[in-house]
Amino acid sequence: MITIYHNNRCSKSRSGLELVTNSGKEFKVVNYLETPPTTEELTKIIEQLGITPIQLVRKNEAIWKTNFKDKTLNDTQVIEAMVAHPKLIERPIVINNGKAVIGRPPSLVLDIL
Repeated sequence: MITIYHNNRCSKSRSGLELVTNSGKEFKVVNYLETPPTTEELTKIIEQLGITPIQLVRKNEAIWKTNFKDKTLNDTQVIEAMVAHPKLIERPIVINNGKAVIGRPPSLVLDIL
C-alpha cells in the first residue's frame, strides 16, 4: 500500500496527495504533524529515500534557524530533531513498494506510483 506523509497546509503536499488519489491505488495518509514518525520509522524512511538525514530537513523553518542552524549535528541528532519537531520534515513523502520520494516538485511522486 502507498503511504503519503502529508501536511494539508502545504501546497506541494496537497498536490502530491492529489496525484496519489488520482492514481486509483489504495493509499494511507499520515498527517505527520499530528502523528510524527518515531525515530525508527524516520530512519527507515531516510534509507528508502536514499538520502542523508540533513537532506530531509526544512532548513528555512524558524525552529531550525533558532535551535540547530549553527550546531554540528550527527545523523542521529538530526533525526532526533525531526522527531521532536516534525515541522522540520520535508513534505510530502510518498512510499510505495519499499521506495520513497520527496514530492518536491510534486511530479516526482509519479515516479513511484
